[in-house]
Amino acid sequence: MTIASLLEPVTGQPGPARLAHAGDWMQGRTLYGGASALVAYTMATRAFQGLPPLRAGQIAFVAPVGEEITLTAEIIRQGRNVTQVRSEIHSDGKVALSAFWLFGEGREPNAVQPADPPEHWPGAPDASEPVVGGPMPSFISHNFELRYGQAKGAEHGATVRRWARLTEDHDLDPAAKLILMGDVMPPGAMRAMRRVGPISSINWAFNVLDPESRSPGGWYLAENASQHADLGYSSERLRMWDADGKQVLDGIQCVAVFG
Repeated sequence: MTIASLLEPVTGQPGPARLAHAGDWMQGRTLYGGASALVAYTMATRAFQGLPPLRAGQIAFVAPVGEEITLTAEIIRQGRNVTQVRSEIHSDGKVALSAFWLFGEGREPNAVQPADPPEHWPGAPDASEPVVGGPMPSFISHNFELRYGQAKGAEHGATVRRWARLTEDHDLDPAAKLILMGDVMPPGAMRAMRRVGPISSINWAFNVLDPESRSPGGWYLAENASQHADLGYSSERLRMWDADGKQVLDGIQCVAVFG
C-alpha cells in the first residue's frame, strides 16, 4: 500500500482523521516513527501552503499512534526567511506525537563546510548483498528494500548501517522521503544489548542537509549508532547519505531499552 493512501486523510484542516491504511505501517501497537512523523509533516505543509524548504525537525514520540487520530498545526513564528511550525497528533484526547518544524529559504552562503564522507564506504548499493530473511517488522519487508551497508561478520560496535529504498515510487517530495526513511534502521544499541528485549524511540531531532535530495536509484545509506547506552536509555546518532556518498540527514535520538 502506497504512503499516499496513508496520507490521503491528512487534509491540512485541524480535527479528527482516520488513517485507514495505518496497518501497513504499524510497528507493534504504534505507527512506525518515520511514518507518524511524516503524517505530522504533511499536516504542516498542507495546512500552510508555500512554506520554504524544510531545514530541521524535532519529534517527540509521546504515545502510540493508531488509526483514529486528531491533527493540529499552527505557525509559531514567520520571519523573512524562516517559518517555524508546530503540528501534533492526538489520540484519545491526549498528545501522541508533537513535532516542531523549521522551514527556511536558502541564501548566499557565508559559511561553507561540507559534511565529512562516511567512514568505510560500502560501495554502490547494487554491489551490496540484499538483506533477506531474519526478524524484521512487517512494515519494513512490505515497504522497503534493504541491502547490507557493512561487511557481514565484521565487528561494528553499536552501529547498524544498511542501504534502504522504498519499494514503490510514492511520489513524495524529497524532504518527505527523508523523513519517512530517516528512522528506518533499528537503534545501534541493539548490538550492545545483553539480552533480548523491546526498544522504543522517545524522540528524534534532525537537520536536513539537502532538502532537494534525489538519490540515484532511490537508495540511501542509513546509519544508527549508539553514542552511549546505560540505565535503560541509549543516545543514538542517525545519519543518511545518498548513493553518491553525500550526507543528506544528520540527527540524534533517545531510545528506551527494556528487558
